[in-house]
Amino acid sequence: MTASKFAWGDVLSMTPKELAALLESEGAPRFRGAQLFEWLWRHHADHYRNISVWPEKLRQHMAERYPLTRLTRVESQVAHDGTTKLLLRMADGQRVETVLLPHRYGYSVCVSSQVGCAMGCKFCASGLKGRVRQLTAGEMADQVAFGNQVLSERGAKISRIDVMGIGEPLDNFDNLMRFLEIVHDPAGFNLSYRHITVSTSGLVPAMKKLADSGLPVTLAVSLHAPNDALRLQLMPVNRAYPLAKLIPMCRYFVETTGRRVTFEYLLLDHVNDGEAEAHQLGELVRGFPSHVNLIPWNPVDEHPFQPSPKERVRRFQSIVQEYGISCTIRRELGQEIDAACGQLRLREEEQVSP
Repeated sequence: MTASKFAWGDVLSMTPKELAALLESEGAPRFRGAQLFEWLWRHHADHYRNISVWPEKLRQHMAERYPLTRLTRVESQVAHDGTTKLLLRMADGQRVETVLLPHRYGYSVCVSSQVGCAMGCKFCASGLKGRVRQLTAGEMADQVAFGNQVLSERGAKISRIDVMGIGEPLDNFDNLMRFLEIVHDPAGFNLSYRHITVSTSGLVPAMKKLADSGLPVTLAVSLHAPNDALRLQLMPVNRAYPLAKLIPMCRYFVETTGRRVTFEYLLLDHVNDGEAEAHQLGELVRGFPSHVNLIPWNPVDEHPFQPSPKERVRRFQSIVQEYGISCTIRRELGQEIDAACGQLRLREEEQVSP
């Protein structure tokens, strides 16, 4: 795996081997690094004084040299179905959203990868104010840890990760790869790569890097339109990476990893939800292992669209299935809270702005 660029001393973004090297550089035995990793992610230590297996002198030394700055809660919203949206504050005061989603198998967590987003999709709340900065691997992993803390009160824990919150994950590639290594490590969250989904709006070069990494994660491609003209209206990224480049790269990902691609398709009333678009979509993605996930749109005040009627959604699904393609309609969760990605952060920022 290509080494990530990160700030040496950012202990939350370090692997066990890196922490071992860090502790050794501070005059401690290397095994203290493995202990630190375990206490950060299994025990969610928010201060070195909580690491009971360490001598007091080492705890004080590390607290002075490498202070821990974990996420703190700004606000949370809980829907009747158990969906929980968390607004979390980072050390610099920036805020990010994390969502816990209930399923038959347990809970998944939707992790954000950036503060804001630079992709400029015309239906999304996350990018309305552009991208502020990248999240570190530690800030991404701490969202998972925070989610587990919340779920522990319900006797549950996270069993799947979707990196499809605020931001474009593949635009933060190095930190993403480091994050994946941390959450997969047996001493940390011990999550299978096969239980992790990474989304992208279609950054083709980074998709190839992810495929070539050999990690058997699931790739979810935000498609949302079956032709270039319509997709360009909705997603500016299509100018750089049109469907003629995107779809072959999806096929490459399947061939390289053996993992099918999921195509996310947000249905907008009388924009991309007609029978013609359904047939175009079927023609576009047939012929290789894939799944189409139809998504009812959560309205965003700043955008002019409306959700597709349920009968049109079902008709769209049936047409796509006629092409032999697995196609499902995403279950609507958390409807009475700020459901669309980025809405809670945007509302909170507007409330605190002068």
